[in-house]
Amino acid sequence: MTQPNSQDKNSFLYPRSRYYGKFQPENFVFNANLQEFSQKISYITSLETGGKLSQEEAYQQIKSLWKELKHSKKQLSIGKNQEI
Repeated sequence: MTQPNSQDKNSFLYPRSRYYGKFQPENFVFNANLQEFSQKISYITSLETGGKLSQEEAYQQIKSLWKELKHSKKQLSIGKNQEI
């Protein structure tokens, strides 16, 4: 029996989409953080829908993830000096 490739498993569990915006390192990092946030929200909502998490637990986890994302945005100075 063959062992599954760790890279393949990570790509399946944590898919990443291309970044199409204007390339700036902080935008690229925030995009990665946003994709991770989205993936985790999907897992939490699935667990709540399946009865594995209570509504309150799901809410608290989502609230915590949202705070982390906001902190990331602030640390990266996203949206402060946007050119039009």
